[in-house]
Amino acid sequence: MNKTIGVLAHVDAGKTTFCEQLLYHTNSIKQRGRVDHQNTFLDTHDIEKKRGITVFSDQAIISNKDSKYYLVDTPGHVDFSPEMERAIKVMDYAIIIVSAVEGVQGHTETVWQLLEKHNIPTFFFINKTDRVGADVEGVIDEIAENLTGDVCYIKDNLKNGNIKEDLIEFMAERDEKLFEKYLEEDYNFEIWLISLRTMIKDNKVYPCMSGSALHDEGIIDFFENLDLLSYTKYLEKEKLAGRVYKIKYDEEGVRITFLKIISGQLNVRDEINYIDGEIKICEKITQIRAYNGGKYINVNNAKAGELIAVTGLSQVKAGDGLGNLKEKEQYENMTTLRAKVIFDPKLNLKDVLKVFKILNIEDPSLNVTWQEKLEEIHIHVMGVIQLEVLEQLIKNRFGYNVTFGTPEILYKETVDSTTIGYGHFEPLRHYAEVHIKIEPNKRGKGIVFENVCHPDMLTVGNQNLIKRHIYEREHHGLLTGSSLTDLKITLLTGRSHNKHTSGGDFRQATYRALRQGLEKAKNVLLEPYYDFKIKVEQDYMGRVLSDIQKNCGTFDSPKTVGNNVVITGRVPVATFMDYSKQLTSFTKGKGKINLKFSGYDCCHNEQDVIERIGYNKSADPEYTSSSIFCSKGKAYTVTWDKCEEEMHCL
Repeated sequence: MNKTIGVLAHVDAGKTTFCEQLLYHTNSIKQRGRVDHQNTFLDTHDIEKKRGITVFSDQAIISNKDSKYYLVDTPGHVDFSPEMERAIKVMDYAIIIVSAVEGVQGHTETVWQLLEKHNIPTFFFINKTDRVGADVEGVIDEIAENLTGDVCYIKDNLKNGNIKEDLIEFMAERDEKLFEKYLEEDYNFEIWLISLRTMIKDNKVYPCMSGSALHDEGIIDFFENLDLLSYTKYLEKEKLAGRVYKIKYDEEGVRITFLKIISGQLNVRDEINYIDGEIKICEKITQIRAYNGGKYINVNNAKAGELIAVTGLSQVKAGDGLGNLKEKEQYENMTTLRAKVIFDPKLNLKDVLKVFKILNIEDPSLNVTWQEKLEEIHIHVMGVIQLEVLEQLIKNRFGYNVTFGTPEILYKETVDSTTIGYGHFEPLRHYAEVHIKIEPNKRGKGIVFENVCHPDMLTVGNQNLIKRHIYEREHHGLLTGSSLTDLKITLLTGRSHNKHTSGGDFRQATYRALRQGLEKAKNVLLEPYYDFKIKVEQDYMGRVLSDIQKNCGTFDSPKTVGNNVVITGRVPVATFMDYSKQLTSFTKGKGKINLKFSGYDCCHNEQDVIERIGYNKSADPEYTSSSIFCSKGKAYTVTWDKCEEEMHCL
């Protein structure tokens, strides 16, 4: 039985130490490493060793009785949330480590929300029970209050073929059939054990245990319960289906694709199918690697439920489905900051750009862009720690010294009115015309395309070409040049020429139609927002509410919990991204805050941002709202406000 178990936590909860103990007690490693000694089995990268935090998700293999476990250690720092989220997609079960002293922290809630969203059955381990101030019961109450009321403390409840009555009562409260057995006093161990396993798998019960990973307390009991209460059913005889969760390049520059086999089997030299955009690709597997920590062995085949790495796939991306699995996973964690790459001008620009393209393949959330006009490389990031790690990573791995500019907020643009955009491109021996309707779309829905153009006006092939040009890149808004989002674009009609329409004509006409429509619409600047949850002592409530208002946020009615108050609401990222430091300072470390990206909405200081960025819509080399017409063998330009009079489809 193959099981993929992910270990997740807020940074410094003891996740990596927990993994070391688990690996040691299952004879997967001969001696235990320590984070402070920089010799742990899964933190193999120099950056992880020096910083004492997990940056990259790595896996280890545990063999136990009739089960093989793939233990995935994930980053705990919020700046590396995209790496953690990509790993979640392939987990059968998750273990959340919570400190017995600090309790449920901000990132713990973020982790839980992702696991809950993807229906990952979860176990809790309350760690650091040896420390002064440890409060296991208090942490269980926090989990019940902030995460799930279905958490169940099971320490010593499953011993010697018996299930204690308090656990039976807990289960009976959540299942009618079990409640009947409880009333009948039917305590058959096998029935209740099978029921418990099923309830855990169905996310109806979340087992919890406690101990100290550093002092090796409670680890063996936890694993025995995990082994007893978890199960998987993978079908080896079905057609091959797999999910890619990570791309890496090894020291020789070989592209490695990490994937989980969902069904079927895979052999070396098998051909595998996947979709890249709208193109179906078939490539041959040249190597299958079984990774265990920083090392691997080559194997000839792999079966359903296994985590493996393969070579031979050149275009596949994280989240892609392989073989019989067609759907591509969408990731929730979004970067809200952008930073400019600063490097020595003596370096070869193409070489530096190549490095960042490799990093972008490994971590798509970086969204590396090349600003041709400014000759600048920009990347998207979660925070400052990520930039520091990237600097060190690039130096160690590629030998380049780079730094980054001060991170700036990533703004977006949309419209708040409906308009028709017209674009015409007709220099000599070229011809294309496009008419599109541009409407506001719901927040967070991005750009959607609809086609109502009749084939008599424009061939289906050209209609599909226009759709492709809408989706092929991020388009610039008029206010700041930021990317457009939340639009519904409808193709109304268009025109081509049998002889003169060629390659990029519809790209030009489509871009011009989009831009011309924006010129007539009411444009709106959007900025990223956080949903926040702050827990402080009641004495600090007035200060926090005042700070939220000063930072242009809104809040719900505060809720009193004992001597504390919980405040939830929404606030711009730009004003609140550093607030956690302030909260820690004035509450003397007792205040807790959870910030979760909640999408884009109207910018609170639109005019200030527009003036500060200073975007000149008329000087953007990639876009123009004017159209080009031809008369008597000569092309001429018509500005956006006059071009409708000369359109051919009107």
